[in-house]
Amino acid sequence: MKKIVFLITLCILIISCDSSSKENTDFTTLFETSKGTETPEYKDVISYYTKLSEEYSQISLFSFGQTDAGEPLHLVTFNREGIYNVDEINNSTKNRILINNGIHPGESDGIDASMLLLRDIVQNDSLIEKYKNSIICVIPVYNVGGSLNRNSHSRANQNGPLEYGFRGNARNYDLNRDFIKQGTKNAATFAEIFHTVNPDVFIDNHVSNGADYQYAITHLFTQHNKLGGNLGAFLQNEMRPELEASLKEKNINITPYVNVWGTTPEAGFSQFFDSPRYSTGYTTLFHTLGLMVETHMLKPYKTRVEQTYELLFSAFDFTEENSEVIKDLRAKATDEILAKKTYPIHYKVDKEKFRTLNFKGYEGEEIDSKVTNGKRLFYDRSLPFDKEVKYFDEFAVTKEVTIPKAYILQSGWHNVIDRLNNNAIEYTYFENDTVINVEVNHIKDFKSRKAPYEGHYLHYNTVVEKSLQEITFKAGDLLITTNQNGVRYLLETLEAEATDSFLIGIFSILFYNKKKAILVMCLKKLQKSY
Repeated sequence: MKKIVFLITLCILIISCDSSSKENTDFTTLFETSKGTETPEYKDVISYYTKLSEEYSQISLFSFGQTDAGEPLHLVTFNREGIYNVDEINNSTKNRILINNGIHPGESDGIDASMLLLRDIVQNDSLIEKYKNSIICVIPVYNVGGSLNRNSHSRANQNGPLEYGFRGNARNYDLNRDFIKQGTKNAATFAEIFHTVNPDVFIDNHVSNGADYQYAITHLFTQHNKLGGNLGAFLQNEMRPELEASLKEKNINITPYVNVWGTTPEAGFSQFFDSPRYSTGYTTLFHTLGLMVETHMLKPYKTRVEQTYELLFSAFDFTEENSEVIKDLRAKATDEILAKKTYPIHYKVDKEKFRTLNFKGYEGEEIDSKVTNGKRLFYDRSLPFDKEVKYFDEFAVTKEVTIPKAYILQSGWHNVIDRLNNNAIEYTYFENDTVINVEVNHIKDFKSRKAPYEGHYLHYNTVVEKSLQEITFKAGDLLITTNQNGVRYLLETLEAEATDSFLIGIFSILFYNKKKAILVMCLKKLQKSY
């Protein structure tokens, strides 16, 4: 009897101590104490999440791989039951959401918004219950090297925070151009995280510049024609309008990303086309619904962070409410692509199709520059307007390729094999030397930029000619079937004419029936590409 009383007393003491610890730990952020004018340093962000994970079982902190700065990438997760092994994420039937912050560390809005968001969820029992069917994953700071390179001058005219990180990473690479070529350790490690999570929804937080307008926040959904099929239609007709409506209920006006440079928005503008080098272009290749948040740099930092915070909650709510539909669409996406036999690799804006936005802007005019002999565009905030403007968010296909049944990659192409492994691409090896009649794609012509960019020359206007050849493939060469979740990744990287292709020595085979195999692609001109 005494033993039982002792155990009960001990349990009460432990619970009491645990409760007291949580109540005494201060999770107020620098953003809050500075009244919305500052953002924390990298070490303080990681320290914050370390303490949060120690205090709350629903929060876990994991580290992955390396970045060019020599530091790992971190992943913070929320799950009502907690997560003790990262494999639990992909194996879960819950909604999986991945948020990426600090890809350009001077654009720190998402860093602060996510710190507030995860804290507020775990400190509110009703929110824990509300998101019981979701696993929320956050990369606290993607560009670690840029975050460590703090300054207060590299983003001219930006309205806060007082100090921030630099756009380029430790090697001065722009990480939002690196998702396909993976020239950085950051990008390779991001791929590991992405495929570990396999998110239903991906959100990348940015800050925009360019034109001036009344909105503090804009959205840049992945281009729905490129996403294609039922998944693309769902994003365009369900997800985008419902997210806009949710924010409107919170008295937040949002508009599509204002894709103009050197002109005024009232002339109309098109959707930004996110090819696979960009984050949402890359995540689309694996049937993930992708969204960039672009707050406006001229608006107060406090407002930008608060509106990012609210958008993230709206996205969580939408994912919870549409969980079964999203998972069903993603599960069917590969079969839907392969059923079409051809795949689009080039698009252009369809100027015949547009929708009308009630755009809230400012009158603009050309005025004399005080620092040059020329003119500059000036937006007059004393002259706001609401105008109907044309928004072109339909893209027409300009080139398609036939989808092969498989690609064959010679074993010497280690850089490509590394990227296939990074992206969970399935393949087998030839056990013996094998001769196959194939249709070879010869690169007849292509153009290249005059200067390299981050170690590569960007090729474009690629022209391919085809011929039949008998090729001997060696034991150890790779056979990569397209009937897999990564079919889009294969088509966008291994087809020579694709926008962000690898453009190197690759073969592919197209099976017309069980007895006959015809080769459809071989890149004989071994040129490195962007």
